[in-house]
Amino acid sequence: MAGLLVAGTTSDAGKSTVTAGLCRAFARRGVRVAPFKAQNMSNNSMVVRALDGTFAEIGRAQWIQAVAARAVPEPAMNPVLLKPGSDIGSHAVVMGQPAGTVSAATWREDRAPWAAIAYDAFDDLAQRYDVVVAEGAGSPTEINLRDSDYVNMGLAQHASLPTLVVGDIDRGGVFAALFGTLALLRAADQALITGFVINKFRGDLRLLTPGLDSLQQLTGRRVYGVLPWHPQVWLDSEDTLAVPAHVGDSTTAIRRVAVIRLPRISNFTDVDALRLEPALDVQFVSTPADLAGADLIVIPGSRATVADLDWLRQRGLDHAVVAHARSGGAVLGICGGFQMLGEQISDPAEVESDRPTVRGLGLLDARTVFSTGKTLGLPVGTVWGVPVEGYEIHHGRVEIDGAEPFPGGVRQGRVFGTMWHGIFDSDAFRAAFLEQVLGAPPSGVSFAEARESRLDLLADLIEQHLPAGHLLELARRGAPDDLRSVPPGGA
Repeated sequence: MAGLLVAGTTSDAGKSTVTAGLCRAFARRGVRVAPFKAQNMSNNSMVVRALDGTFAEIGRAQWIQAVAARAVPEPAMNPVLLKPGSDIGSHAVVMGQPAGTVSAATWREDRAPWAAIAYDAFDDLAQRYDVVVAEGAGSPTEINLRDSDYVNMGLAQHASLPTLVVGDIDRGGVFAALFGTLALLRAADQALITGFVINKFRGDLRLLTPGLDSLQQLTGRRVYGVLPWHPQVWLDSEDTLAVPAHVGDSTTAIRRVAVIRLPRISNFTDVDALRLEPALDVQFVSTPADLAGADLIVIPGSRATVADLDWLRQRGLDHAVVAHARSGGAVLGICGGFQMLGEQISDPAEVESDRPTVRGLGLLDARTVFSTGKTLGLPVGTVWGVPVEGYEIHHGRVEIDGAEPFPGGVRQGRVFGTMWHGIFDSDAFRAAFLEQVLGAPPSGVSFAEARESRLDLLADLIEQHLPAGHLLELARRGAPDDLRSVPPGGA
């Protein structure tokens, strides 16, 4: 099996970015490459078509990695997706379909069947592609979970994958993190760690060189390279650690967009396209004062709609949103945010909460009823004479009374609700919305072209700062058999 595992010292160290960059770099060399992540824990997801034509759900990061690889996204690329609904429980998606819930109490017993499914999915991709670039999860040195691990070194052992470890120097302590990650692994796992990548470096590389030399001498592993921090690199994230506080140039923007940063926010990539608009200053906010002066308030998706609606009320954000709407301000609710804007949320089957009925903000004549069945789709439509498309992932069914239709939902005055994610990715719709609702001039920005240019930029950085050709050969030939163990080992 030709493959490579990209592990990391922590969450958000850069595993997803390096994986995507390698996928694009290999694809540009004519290699048929597929991304893979055995288990993803994220509320950012995407709808794709399975090989049998049915709709399925995978992590958003694996979707963008497939785009980078110029491959068709499919469930095998992310066989297990966990969507946190609370601090101790998650909704499971297995091979793209709902598979109940998992809690801390049932964690270990659930992992065994998932491991078998994940290994089969990896093996299937390895049969159909030249190379599989797998992304780990969190850190491979979660020694309390190693016996049941199938995402990091468990996967590496299954497929004999040479593994590189990515560390984020922006956080500090990167040398200790890289050395400690290796040293705490079992000897058999250490034998698959072939080298390191340092990510997000700013400054003079000469100052880093003594540390790189020492790390190589201490570990016997190569530092493959140092990737610089670059302001134009961004990807569809899977981790809420990546939600920015502020995006845009407030000195040139003519309209301000306030996106409420819900505690259980999901699919916050819905506003990525707005971040490219030069007329917009996009901010993620969490207090009523932050909403003052906003031209548009966006309530994004949520994996726990009722709990996040309670959070809005606890912080007084509900009154601020209602006051903004009643004074003529524009409000957009997407999926869970749409449900919050309605009259009522009912959950008789206790899909998301243990409360059968909850009052909404009352800004839209709509009612939501949650059921165990899940809606997945890739809908298309037309509004203001322009096409729009998106994707649907939700349990709630919204009932609408007598309001003006809007793609995936409803409009009442300057309050909009939609169950479709990704609507702003449609350039013509985004331009029409900004002009009709905010009076912002069209920019001519193509979101698809911007995404492609960023993936190519990422591949360029990989080619410039890492030995991409060597890593491709490593993926094909496997880890060398002369890598020494590093104490303490045997963890």
